[in-house]
Amino acid sequence: MSGQQCPRVSVLGAGSWGTALAVLAATRADTLLWARNPELARSVSQDHATPRYLPDTLLPPALKATADFQQAIDHACSTDDSGGLIILGVPVAGLNDLCHKLAQTLAATPPCGKLSIVWTCKGFQPDSGLLPHQIAQQAFAAMPELGLGVLSGPSFALEVAQGLPVALTVATSQDWTAQATIKALHGGNARIYSSTDIVGVEVGGALKNVMAIACGISDGLKLGTNARAALITRGLAEMQRLGLTLGGQAPTFSGLTGLGDLVLTATGDLSRNRQVGIALAQGKKLDDILAGGLTAEGVRCARAALALGRQYQVDLPITEAVCKVLFDGLAPERAVTDLLSREAGPE
Repeated sequence: MSGQQCPRVSVLGAGSWGTALAVLAATRADTLLWARNPELARSVSQDHATPRYLPDTLLPPALKATADFQQAIDHACSTDDSGGLIILGVPVAGLNDLCHKLAQTLAATPPCGKLSIVWTCKGFQPDSGLLPHQIAQQAFAAMPELGLGVLSGPSFALEVAQGLPVALTVATSQDWTAQATIKALHGGNARIYSSTDIVGVEVGGALKNVMAIACGISDGLKLGTNARAALITRGLAEMQRLGLTLGGQAPTFSGLTGLGDLVLTATGDLSRNRQVGIALAQGKKLDDILAGGLTAEGVRCARAALALGRQYQVDLPITEAVCKVLFDGLAPERAVTDLLSREAGPE
């Protein structure tokens, strides 16, 4: 990538993942992180730290933050040939509001060069079942000149912020958006691949969280590594069935954003979704788990995923079992028994 000018990067959302991506971008590009909380922005810019989200991690001095939304947008709206890149580092629950806020701000901002917007959230919108790209397309419908895409892959924020190796995929229908993302993030210990399968990437990112809860339940019940391997394998099949039905491509589910992300989230100790499953297996109530500050996207999107499966007549037995444990009070042990008692069939 040497010799190619990097786009100016603004990351909207200063949680753990947004900050980690800003850290990654700051090693290559002029990067500004937007935080709602002015004190958090000051901590990033002056103390080079964000203890709440990335404890014991020193942020690079080159990374600056602001609580001024307009300033963050102006930063990315470069008029030179390198264009600009805006990364939306918020969960699915906040994506719609942020996209509309961004659309309104861009409409009142003087035109700039090529601008790309990529989001990082994984899941379905709980009420509508919409995937993130559908939310973004609705918000930016009046701005067809924008490049839109999703950035996903097996990644824990803390490891990315610490500079450990990571491989991600940007999926978009615009090649220049893929190139802008690659220029901003690819290099050193980070590899960025490109794809055009937005649906497949997003479905993989959504359902792997649900499967990680199932694996956490299995691990919490001490059912062994054989059971975990079976859940990962059959969970992958479940992800692919729904993904293909919604328009995804089969190879995507054997790649970084399918199998790769599933293995990481289902087995890694830093996985919040897996931690939820373990806590459920230990007899803790979901409300108590979430009240402790543990946020897991798999909880938010499980019902939406199951509803889509029923709408399109796609069999999602693991997702259904997870939903029964999460929302219907089914004991984790009984959920496992019900899965094991299903009739045998072809793989």
